[in-house]
Amino acid sequence: MTNVEYSILNDEPVRTAARLWITFCLSAAIFVASAGGREMEWVKVSQDKKGFVLEESGERFVPLGFNYDHDDESRLIEDYWHLQWSTVEEDFLEMKRLGANVVRIHLQVGRFMREPNEPNEASLERLGRVVELAERVGLYLDVTGLGCYHKKDVPQWYDGLTEQQRWDVQGRFWEAVAKRCAGSPAVFCYDLMNEPVVGGLDKHRDWLGPAFAGKHFVQFIALEQGRRERWAVAAQWIAKLSAAIRKCDRRHLITVGLVPWSLPGKGLTSGFEPQRIAGDLDFVSVHIYPERDKAGEAMETLRGFCVGKPVVIEEIFPLKCSIGELEWFFTGSREYACGWIGFYWGKTPEEYRQRGRMGDMLIFGWLEFFQRQANRTGGQTLNPKHYPPERRRTSPPN
Repeated sequence: MTNVEYSILNDEPVRTAARLWITFCLSAAIFVASAGGREMEWVKVSQDKKGFVLEESGERFVPLGFNYDHDDESRLIEDYWHLQWSTVEEDFLEMKRLGANVVRIHLQVGRFMREPNEPNEASLERLGRVVELAERVGLYLDVTGLGCYHKKDVPQWYDGLTEQQRWDVQGRFWEAVAKRCAGSPAVFCYDLMNEPVVGGLDKHRDWLGPAFAGKHFVQFIALEQGRRERWAVAAQWIAKLSAAIRKCDRRHLITVGLVPWSLPGKGLTSGFEPQRIAGDLDFVSVHIYPERDKAGEAMETLRGFCVGKPVVIEEIFPLKCSIGELEWFFTGSREYACGWIGFYWGKTPEEYRQRGRMGDMLIFGWLEFFQRQANRTGGQTLNPKHYPPERRRTSPPN
């Protein structure tokens, strides 16, 4: 690089102009992505309770998208959405290009509640910008709340609360979020919490489950059941938080992200038995990662969550199985599920392919698989006729 080139690149007016140009290009890309598209419609549960439809047109709506839970550096969206807003815009455009119609975002309670009675207005304002972005790009949001993924972000005052005090704060969280999102058709649903658990007979010391890849995905809503039925605690908690949302928003759908071991009779259980706790939910969400040579068992687990309401597989990824086994499960799961949400971590398939590391190639294979599913469904419907006959298997591939 010559001295002249170095001088130009370090000139503040030039850098400012470059940032403005990048912002303009992103805005133009967002406009082009949404140009010619119709206005977003509200999503509601279909009359047969087996799926979703768009409110005005009555067309079937099939959630197919990504968990946008962290980026390639393991940062949560809240870690960079204030200073790197263009990154969020770029990622939403890329998810749209990959064929998604739903994006699941994860909000931490510590970033949205300053004090037990005080929501964080700056975070709520940023959430509002995400909702506006989703409207412009044409993506529906699965807004998942009450996260405590990074233990360092959990306020000390929050951990010191009693069970009921903690529930009260969680209700205020949802009331504030629902108030901010109530007017937008771009919100597909509110997910009360990611993978909640009711403690059993032995009292737990920590509200959070063990860490996985540096994040705490499982969270206790009660440290112990006491003399209560575990499912009754879960149902009471769902009712309380749903009522908090309905104070401000009576239209958007409500769900909760359940672990597969929520089913009774499986030994280890979360207490969130689908048959008993679904009353105040609009649909059931479950997180399933089929295991190698056990895709059939995963299908049986999925069937256990069919309790007369739509079922969405809110997390799915070839973490423990091959792409072939995942495709068998994905195709067969259409008998029970009406939506699928995988993962996107801020890189394009080509970027993963070029880096070529083992983990990168796993994600590359997943994104290619997702694109195939999106191309077959057109982003709206998922029907057996979209699948070539040779891909309809009756048993998992070897």
